[in-house]
Amino acid sequence: MKTIIHKSDTRGFANHGWLQANHSFSFANFHNPEKVHFGALRVLNDDVIAPSMGFGTHPHDNMEIITIPLKGVLKHKDNMSDEWIPVVPGEVQVMSAGTGVQHSEINGSTSEHLGLFQIWIFPNKQHVKPRYDQKAFDSEARKNKLQVLVSSIDENHEGSLKIHQDAQLSRIDLDKEKTFKYELKSKNHGVYVMNIYGEIVVDNNTLETRDAIGISETESFEIQVNDDSSLLFIEVPMVF
Repeated sequence: MKTIIHKSDTRGFANHGWLQANHSFSFANFHNPEKVHFGALRVLNDDVIAPSMGFGTHPHDNMEIITIPLKGVLKHKDNMSDEWIPVVPGEVQVMSAGTGVQHSEINGSTSEHLGLFQIWIFPNKQHVKPRYDQKAFDSEARKNKLQVLVSSIDENHEGSLKIHQDAQLSRIDLDKEKTFKYELKSKNHGVYVMNIYGEIVVDNNTLETRDAIGISETESFEIQVNDDSSLLFIEVPMVF
């Protein structure tokens, strides 16, 4: 089993006043040649956005973009619908940029900060027709069991959002002293585990809140839980 540890305080950080951004991988003005991507996972940003602030209209193409609000309310608008769409904690948003899309993202609250993860994954199909989707997921359904949020558009997996890549995003909320075994799709895949909060041990590595571990070249691994924890798994092909 191959592992790479990314402690929370080694992430890139940018303070723009209205935006506090933590970058797990090279992004904008943060560049680390050892943190460019993990397989097909290109971006994992942990953003906090001030009330009523956000990102103006900007373009994307040939990228699968997943947004997971953690606190507050995100409002999204793009040139596919041109309407402001709210996305709240418990929901997940996906966008296949494909041939090109223009979109805006803002904090929909005038008083509360917005916290979210934004994830970019390289697609396995280029120049597809842009598409947008979002879905609500019951937090009780991930209590000590894996809840699949996003899977490949080529797989017949009911209940998950779809992207153009042989990837899987999932969450689990684990109780203290539990043990959980994660099984990968294949040995050609790796999984990037973000500890949203809590404390876990993987392969003798202790991971606290916002620490992450990339795991590859294995069929499975075990997680020991030292304290109540919430985990995000991003499983992607390592060669794409």
